[in-house]
Parts: sequence; C-alpha cells; structure tokens
Amino acid sequence: MAVAGRTAARWARLPPLWLPPWLSPRPYSSRAKEKKDMSVYPVESIRNFSIIAHVDHGKSTLADRLLEITGTISKTDRNKQVLDKLQVERERGITVKAQSASLFYNHEGINYLLNLIDTPGHVDFSYEVSRSLSACQGVILVVDANEGIQAQTVANFYLAFEAQLSIIPVINKIDLKNADPERVEKQIEKLFDIPTDECIRISAKQGTNVEKVLQKVIEKIPPPQCNTADPLKALVFDSTFDHYRGVIANVALFGGEIAKGNKIVSAHTKKRYEVNEVGILTPNEQPTHKLYAGQVGYLVAGMKEVTEAQIGDTLFLYKQPVEPLPGFKSAKPMVFAGMYPVDQTEYNNLKSALERLTLNDSSVTVHRDSSLALGAGWRLGFLGLLHMEVFNQRLEQEYNMSVILTAPTVPYKAVLSSPKLIKEHGKDEITIINPAQFPDKFSVSEYLEPTVLGTIVTPHEYIGKIIALCQDRRAVQKDMLYIDENRVMLKYLFPLNEIVLDFYDALKSLSSGYASFDYEDAGYQAADLIKMDILLNGNPVEELSSIIHHDKAYATGKLLCERLKEAIPRQLFEIAIQAAIGKKIIARETLKAYRKNVVAKCYGGDITRKMKLLKRQAESKKLMRKIGNVDVPRDAFIRVLKRETDK
Repeated sequence: MAVAGRTAARWARLPPLWLPPWLSPRPYSSRAKEKKDMSVYPVESIRNFSIIAHVDHGKSTLADRLLEITGTISKTDRNKQVLDKLQVERERGITVKAQSASLFYNHEGINYLLNLIDTPGHVDFSYEVSRSLSACQGVILVVDANEGIQAQTVANFYLAFEAQLSIIPVINKIDLKNADPERVEKQIEKLFDIPTDECIRISAKQGTNVEKVLQKVIEKIPPPQCNTADPLKALVFDSTFDHYRGVIANVALFGGEIAKGNKIVSAHTKKRYEVNEVGILTPNEQPTHKLYAGQVGYLVAGMKEVTEAQIGDTLFLYKQPVEPLPGFKSAKPMVFAGMYPVDQTEYNNLKSALERLTLNDSSVTVHRDSSLALGAGWRLGFLGLLHMEVFNQRLEQEYNMSVILTAPTVPYKAVLSSPKLIKEHGKDEITIINPAQFPDKFSVSEYLEPTVLGTIVTPHEYIGKIIALCQDRRAVQKDMLYIDENRVMLKYLFPLNEIVLDFYDALKSLSSGYASFDYEDAGYQAADLIKMDILLNGNPVEELSSIIHHDKAYATGKLLCERLKEAIPRQLFEIAIQAAIGKKIIARETLKAYRKNVVAKCYGGDITRKMKLLKRQAESKKLMRKIGNVDVPRDAFIRVLKRETDK
C-alpha cells in the first residue's frame, strides 16, 4: 500500500497537461469528440453535389470558400486547398484524390446538410470523377473566365449529363485582368446548351458571389430519392487504410440508417461485421450517433484485410438482404508498366504497400510478374502516365518504398489463326500486356492496337502545328469545331501508344501551353505491329523487347542501341548491340573492347613479328567473345528503360 501511495504522490506532482505516451489519446480517438445528431436533417434538406472542372480552374479554392462560408473551417489566410490532403497534391498543385466534406448551411430559416465532393481535373483521374458522381444529385461546373472551356471541361460535363445530374455553371476568376466572362458564357451556351443567365460569375479567391453558389445548390439540386424506413443500403464509394482501425469506408446511404453496434454484411464478400464507429467528414472525421438515408459519411467496422472493402460494394444489415447497387464500371487500364523492388529483400514490404495503396486507388490493376534481370515483381495497369508517376510518388512518400519502373506499354490484342494456340488459350483473341507473350506472325491472322478519341481545344493560331503533330502520330481527324472566333476544338482518332509517352508535352510546347487535351477509349483497330528484340552478341535480352508499329521500328531500334552503348561497361572483348525484327537486324552499335598494346615491346625489327602478335591477340579476343557472357548491370537497365526520351 505504501508503494502505491508513493506512486500516486509522484503522479500528483506532475504538470496537469502531461500524460505518458501509453496513456495519451491517439490522434484518431473519437471519445473526446462530441457526437452530432444527424436525425435533425431529413432527406428533403440534404443536397449531395460535386465540383467538376478542368485542371487549375479553381475547384479546390471554391471548396475552401464554401467550407469557410458555412463555418466548417475558420477563416484564415492559410486556407489553401484544404481538401488536398496528400503530399503529392500539395507538391504538384493538383487534386489527385476526390475528397468529401459535410457542410451545414441555414437558408431562409431551414438548416440544410450539404455534402460536397471535390474532384480531380486531370484526364488520368476521370475514374475518381465518375465514382464521385454516383453519390451526387448535382454538380457545380467551374470554368475559368480567362481560359474558357477546355478539353476536360467538355469531358466532365458529359459525365454529369449522362448521369442525369443537375448542372450549375460557375465562371471563376472574374478578378483577373484578362478575364472575359461574356465570351465564356457564349461558349457554355454554344457547347452545352445552357442559357447565359444561368451562369454565376464568381471569384473563389476573393470570395465574390460565392454565397450565390450555395443558394443555387439548394434551389436547383434535388434531394436524394430515398427513405429512412427502407432497409439499409449503403454504397462504398471510397476507402482508406488506418494501421489501428483497419479499413475506413466512405459510404453514401441509399436507404435505411446505420449506427454503432449494427451487424452489417458485405454483398461482395458475404462477410459479417460489427460497426464500431460512424460519422461524417467536416473535412476531418466527426463521429455521429447514426447516419440516415441520403447522407454521406464514413464507417469503421473492423475490416482488417485491404481486400475486404471493395469500392462499389453494397453494405446491408444482417438478416435484411437487399438487391446490391449497380456499383461502378471497373476502370480500364490504358498504360502498363513493370514494377520491381530495388532490392529483392524488400519484396514483401512492397507487396504490403501495394495492397494498401491500391485500396485507396482502386483504378490500378496488379498482376504478378518476374524478370531474369530485375527479379520478382508486378505488372501494373494505370489510367495514364501522370497516374503512374503519382502512384510511384505516393509509394515513396507514404510507404518509403523505392522501386524500378520499366518502360510503359499499352495492351495490344492478337487474333489467332493457329488451332494449337486457340486450344491452348481457349479463345481466338488474346490480350498482350508483356512483349514476351507476343505470338509469332505466322500463327496470327491480325494484330490489334488500342485507340482513343482525343479532344484538343486550342487557340486558332496554333492549328497548323497541332495538325502536323497529330499526323506525325498516325492520327485521323474526325471533327473540327470553332467554339468562338478564337478557340477551336479538334477531334482525332489516335493509336494509344503514340500519345502515351510525350504527346501531351509536345502539344503544350507547340501551343505555348494554351492547348488542352483529353481522351476517351475508342476500342481497337488493326495495325502492322512487330516485336523488336535487342541482342547482345547474338543473345536476346528479354527485358528490352518491345512491341511497336512497323513504321517506327528503325528509329526506336537505333535509339535503344545508342543508349545501351552508353550504359553497358566496356569488356575485354567487343560487344555487338543489335536491334532485330525476327532474323533481320535493323540497327547496330559496337562497343569496342579494352585493348592491350601487344606491339609496344617491339622496337623496330621485321613487320611479320608485329603481325604475328596482333593475330594471336585477335584469336584470343575471338575465343573470349565466344565463352564470355555480357553482364548488363541493373542500373544500365534502369537508364535504358527510363521513360523520358532524350532529345
């Protein structure tokens, strides 16, 4: 007892605010937070909406002002892109992940619950936009008063239009010196058939007219069509992983209500869970007693495995099964790349990191792969090159993983004619995502390459250069439309492999940064494809094989051979670096051997003595070349496979 008394006295002398680490409340702890009662917001006073726009037209800034006006966050000068929480978003100044927040707003004496989702603007993240729209009944379409309608503005408008959502056009950045809102209003009317008097002119940076946007959201966007009396039906539209609590699922309720202690079942996995916590995002997590039909929030239900929270899954109460919601059309990867750990001992750590990151970014597809030079790894499918770079950056920043990414490829198809191969694959058409799987042309009736329908919006003075660029990339013009007297919209059918690497950079360079580009899948077309091998002293190097169009074979082969010549260290014997299509060599570089001066000791004398020594050296080199293996170091592979083409 005396010991206990002394311990109590020691604790009593400590400063009142100090707690030992093991007793400190964890940052996610909800016990200290006051739980909000969500039953005061009936379905009629709920509005669910997204903000959509082209890159850098002010979506996140508008979201900041809406959060400030509704009192969700306090007004300070530091409120810049509050909803952009990822480090990669802060560094690049773009939104990568759709983020939601619940706002409370009083309009004409009625309290409204507004659920806002801020979406990305880049074409590579259009899957995030389409997912977000499934939880909404309306959108705010933001257009820059200076730039006007851009390619992604058009794409996002049609996503919302096809989903039959109410659209509120907002013209942002009217405070800029070169802003021309009248011109932008005419563009909106001509392209989208929205009357000019429905457009709201705002400055999100200065807060001008932002209150009008909120009023328009309440007046024009309908409440969700659902009922609290119905059985629980919750759509998982996003999820994240927490080391302590497991999976945190973002849900939109299309019926019923959910509270802590409820037993729920996943329609996808058929597993049963007990709800530990429900709440709303303001934009930080705020626990509530319950969530009701029409509301958007989060729930924690002890899902420990990342595979348990499938995006698009439907959750329902135990013993109250419901018809699952349609979910989402799975994202179609446009670019594939091999990913390998820098050190094979890191394989399991990288596997764990990939599983957690793909939970948060479900548009990435993962297949196991292996390479003789780089070891065990994966072949990942991405929606575009920026998506691939952002995913790689998030792996480094959030999970401290360094990886090797191989050159990106696109998924080709082959229509088989060989009965043996058709029997082996069980179908007559196969998809090729790795050059090693490329079938011989004698067993194939035709090869198919993926195509995309590209939309380019540009000032008219750059049309000539852009048309020349598109023709160089084997594109076929489909349409040309003048949006107004200064801007033109071009539509082209592109082979995907021609735009995947550097087309966007070339377009921006030609148009001084004014042109914008967006694309959508347009199926497959027949193409003259070949597999190009790289040979070192006659031995093929599997990792450097690639599938390319016949017209581009020579230029690509020559570039690869030149790069390899610089990357491979010299040996005691000569190395022939060759690019080959089948048996035909199309490009060659020779890496000279280190050579000892064997005639240095001959001072004068007969020439036959020197010739004899040189002949013996040549024979030794020839023998060494036969038995010596060319060992290509791993860093040489990385330098050759790096994505940027050296200009």
